[in-house]
Amino acid sequence: MVHEFDYLLIDISNSFTKVVPSTLESLGDKIISIPTNELNEKFFENFPWNSDNSSSGVILSSVVPELNDLIRNVFGEERILEVSNSVNIGCEVDYPDPRSIGADRLANVAAAVSLYEVPAVIIDFGTAVTFDVVSSKKSYVGGVIAPGLASMTDYMFDHTALLPRIDLNEPSTIIGKSTEDAMLSGAVIGYRGLVKEVIYSIFNDLDEPATQVIATGGYAQLISSAVKEINIVNDSLTLEGLRIIADLNPFS
Repeated sequence: MVHEFDYLLIDISNSFTKVVPSTLESLGDKIISIPTNELNEKFFENFPWNSDNSSSGVILSSVVPELNDLIRNVFGEERILEVSNSVNIGCEVDYPDPRSIGADRLANVAAAVSLYEVPAVIIDFGTAVTFDVVSSKKSYVGGVIAPGLASMTDYMFDHTALLPRIDLNEPSTIIGKSTEDAMLSGAVIGYRGLVKEVIYSIFNDLDEPATQVIATGGYAQLISSAVKEINIVNDSLTLEGLRIIADLNPFS
């Protein structure tokens, strides 16, 4: 079987799993997304890259360890490169316990140092929001983790008797005329305040000029639209990082 790609990239996050074939130079045109809690072997059954004749490597970023065995069973362990602190991400890692850094964060850093200039702050708006910092010396120096935007609003719904679950979008005004509108203003506008404060605190601590701020993740577009400090949004940053890691760590 002839394949038009070199690798299959799999990004398993807490909420969604993304799968896309990739060449060394670029991602495939179609990124397939599925809720992570629906991921199973049947999902992969009809994928051509899972044929017994396929020699394409699989690059896996997973923050849900119990699903890693599923991927191994589907593709075979010898075909898989699992992103961890032991792989080359294109920069030094200055961190007391690098084993504790999530695979998605490592992939984001790999993409940032390859595609953009450093120093950089990489913000990933997921179930949690992570801020990862790369110095001008091309060294990953740590980061910040805070509750994700949806996690905050879901918490209010789950732990109060009267507050509803809300859809997250741009508020029409800061002063809400309904409970839902008031919650939306507090969530989105308040969250932008959190993001700005963390960015400025990182700037002060890092003390390096011309720091890039790169955003990715589910709410990157919504939040960054009114946060001028964010100058790059790349919705596929983690997958790009997996592609870059594949190139840096030939294994198949």
